[in-house]
Amino acid sequence: MTKPTVNSYKRIHAPRTPVRCYLVAHTVTWTGNNRTHMVRVPAPGRFELRLADGGVNPYLLQAIVIAAGLEGLKTRADPGPHLDIDMYKDGHLVKDAPRLPLNLLDALRAYEGDNILQKAMGEEFSAAYLKLKYAEWDASARSLRRGACDDTRRLVRLRTAHFTPTAALTLTRSEKFAAVDFR
Repeated sequence: MTKPTVNSYKRIHAPRTPVRCYLVAHTVTWTGNNRTHMVRVPAPGRFELRLADGGVNPYLLQAIVIAAGLEGLKTRADPGPHLDIDMYKDGHLVKDAPRLPLNLLDALRAYEGDNILQKAMGEEFSAAYLKLKYAEWDASARSLRRGACDDTRRLVRLRTAHFTPTAALTLTRSEKFAAVDFR
């Protein structure tokens, strides 16, 4: 729920930016005053959860954080070791840090398998949320398949344009410029 869209997961696993960092934390780790981890504790009594995405519903975010926190207190959950490393640069050295889901579908499956969190959020809400988000995932997957087919057709047109004058006439202006790359 903290990363509610297909694009949320593209940001998690985005390549490094020109300043050599990722856009968001991508592992479940914590530290002191270091923004490369999912949870940052810069001072006593203060923490920053760097998990949420701009598309998150702020009310659901608060509910999920409180529910997870209460469950953690109840079970005395171990947050893992305090890591004082740059996770963008040296994160590959941490072998046991859980990674965030690769995509919305993986996240939905994880939520579907978490009976404790579903109970905390309410069974009726959880069922409706999962139904809605699975529909969004399906729509995105259908769109991607259509887009991939369109891209393939465009590439075939670009490649054949070099050999048939008729095909070259049907290309758009941007496709004609792109065709130069295939020569």
